[in-house]
Amino acid sequence: MGWMTNEDGLDKCRANYVALTPLSHLQRAATVFHDVTAVSYGAMSLTYAQYHARCSRLASGLVKLGVSPGQVVATLLPNVPAQAEAHFGVPACGAVLNTINTRLDVDTVAYVLDHGEARVLLADTQFIELAEAACAQAGEQAPMIIEVPDPSAGYPASGRHREYEDLIAEADPQFTWVMPEDEWESLALNYTSGTTGRPKGVVYHHRGAYLMTMGTVISWRMVMRPVFMQIVPLFHCNGWNHTWMMPLLGGTLVCCRDVTAAAIYDAIADLGVTHFGGAPIVLNMLVNAQQNERRAFDHTVEVFTAGAPPAPATLSKIEALGFNVTQVYGLTETYGHVTECLWDPAWDSVQGAERAAIKARQGVAMPMMEEITVLDDQMAQVARDGTTQGEIMIRGNAVMKGYFKNPSATREAFEGGYFHSGDLAVQHPNGHIQIADRAKDIIISGGENISSVEVEGVLMGHPDVNLAAVVAKPDEKWGEVPCAFVELKAGAVGDEAAMIAFARETLAGFKTPKKIVFQELPKTSTGKIQKFELRKSAAAL
Repeated sequence: MGWMTNEDGLDKCRANYVALTPLSHLQRAATVFHDVTAVSYGAMSLTYAQYHARCSRLASGLVKLGVSPGQVVATLLPNVPAQAEAHFGVPACGAVLNTINTRLDVDTVAYVLDHGEARVLLADTQFIELAEAACAQAGEQAPMIIEVPDPSAGYPASGRHREYEDLIAEADPQFTWVMPEDEWESLALNYTSGTTGRPKGVVYHHRGAYLMTMGTVISWRMVMRPVFMQIVPLFHCNGWNHTWMMPLLGGTLVCCRDVTAAAIYDAIADLGVTHFGGAPIVLNMLVNAQQNERRAFDHTVEVFTAGAPPAPATLSKIEALGFNVTQVYGLTETYGHVTECLWDPAWDSVQGAERAAIKARQGVAMPMMEEITVLDDQMAQVARDGTTQGEIMIRGNAVMKGYFKNPSATREAFEGGYFHSGDLAVQHPNGHIQIADRAKDIIISGGENISSVEVEGVLMGHPDVNLAAVVAKPDEKWGEVPCAFVELKAGAVGDEAAMIAFARETLAGFKTPKKIVFQELPKTSTGKIQKFELRKSAAAL
């Protein structure tokens, strides 16, 4: 008989083992924080008791529509209360939540609905024509549309579909939630951006989302009852799992339908927002806001930024405005952020550009992860010297189950026992990871590798530059040369020769852009610059 084996009666039972799920957070909060504000959106405010009841009604309503455990319920919604409610109400009936990017074209939305086999689609009135066209294209297997109007934002109901509030009103607030028996059960289905070929369906499990909520609290140094503004679209990695996290802390979720500098400053000043996440484009928006858009506030606002390495110049400027920015990193396949630039008190005396450069690193693994490191193409650890490049490799509980209906892509992604990120990086002596570039964004000029991130960081230091993106431009002599696309601040006039000379002051000659185009940059709904579009433009120059 072994030491403390199951033969000694030490078995799992209902009393000592419960499958981990973020649904538990709202179940608990409905009692513990019953009269605390859970959701705020314009004139609408829900307590945790009301929030739980509405999520229960949604689960009940979906069951009445014929949704069974394991089936998919999709959404085409901005960051409105119904989207937050779907994060609990859909899995509460045992279904899988598929939040769809509202900026996708009809063909891609139709593909996602068909591939995911959605039974019901909750669609905001702003996107109702997109929903209708996609469902028409999806054919007989098209989901039933439930319309979510938002009259206060100028989107009254079309009258063509059953409305969300009617579904809620006719359902049971005492509905018994279908909690997972196995924490490996599927919770959500998220599709990658699909910039090349069809998007892939990334499947999340309950365990990963639960541990994301726990690890984020630690990394963000959160205390009870934060006021969190949902700026990251909830269709992107489920908003980095923050909506599932808020009930854990009795926090208030401030929904943000349209992301503007004025809306963010107003929420901080009027509602006391303490935390938000956003891409570097959001930081630029705040830094470059007009005086009439700004509001004074007397507390530090904690910000997680991800999506692209923020320029040191942006980080330097935003801290002076009362924001403490922590760089994080992750992918759709990792539920959102899984590394953080963990600050070392020994750096407190470091200021200026050097401080901002440290804060722009992607950092170290967050607590819910097992190992995140940089390996070479033989799956061996690269030298931690800050210069040797390799690929970021990831192991841990917040890694997807795999790609839906795509076992070959799943095997490839997990080869060697790690998730392969596709991001090139260096690792510093203290273990901190710093992205050099996406593998596809490296510019190879005359046999020399040029990091687009490095060149962009220099251009972002120019006082007239709002955003910069650098891609490869085909060149007969060098193979490729750097081509920069620059979005100027309001009122600024582009001078290509002067901008190239500015970059040349810092960069080696071969790294300096050979061509600069001044234009508004194409962006995804999460604020990422669409470099594949810029590569097409550069090739045509």
